[in-house]
Amino acid sequence: MKPNLKDIFSGQIYGITCFETSCGRGNKYVVQEMLKAGIRIIQYREKFRAKRIRYEECCWLRKITREYNALFIINDDVDFAILCEADGVHIGQDDLSLKKVRKLIKPDQFIGLSTHNPKQAKEALRIGADYIGVGPIYPTQTKKNTIQAEGLDYIRYVSQNIDLPFVAIGGIKEHNIAEALEAGARCVSLVTEITEARNIQQKIKNIQINFVNQRCEI
Repeated sequence: MKPNLKDIFSGQIYGITCFETSCGRGNKYVVQEMLKAGIRIIQYREKFRAKRIRYEECCWLRKITREYNALFIINDDVDFAILCEADGVHIGQDDLSLKKVRKLIKPDQFIGLSTHNPKQAKEALRIGADYIGVGPIYPTQTKKNTIQAEGLDYIRYVSQNIDLPFVAIGGIKEHNIAEALEAGARCVSLVTEITEARNIQQKIKNIQINFVNQRCEI
């Protein structure tokens, strides 16, 4: 049975690995710090490491996320998601189609799809994505060949018109997360803001205060 993503994504930080920006610290350490600080959604996204290393890390991360009762999502590598029994797989616009991925994964696994404009968001809803990535909101250097930032209006559009859980992503930092939340985001990803932090747990706690403040204003 698939988890209720609308409830899980509400008021959550969506953690994403990025070995290149983790200041020499391994993904195992960084993810463990995320989990200790209360993050309960972890996506493994490493495109440029050896496949054997990626697979071994995915297996270890699957084990520890279960210990913390956290969702584990693997970016792109559908085979890893199946072999490691991840909760879900996240794909981009240029990856294997959602329809084909759905045929490969298990019935209780879910699919997230990156979207970059209202047209793609509407199409994601039509073809049955379980959740969507919304962004990039601000300019970001985390991904190569980054698509132009869509801005806060894209969050507003999705929150008002697309009945899917979503994570706002792209250039979101501690200093501007309040803007994303005010625009309608309930789940956000701050990749380098977390992976580059000297004290990861403290950084996450600082970020989480914004969710509390947002709830108090509603």
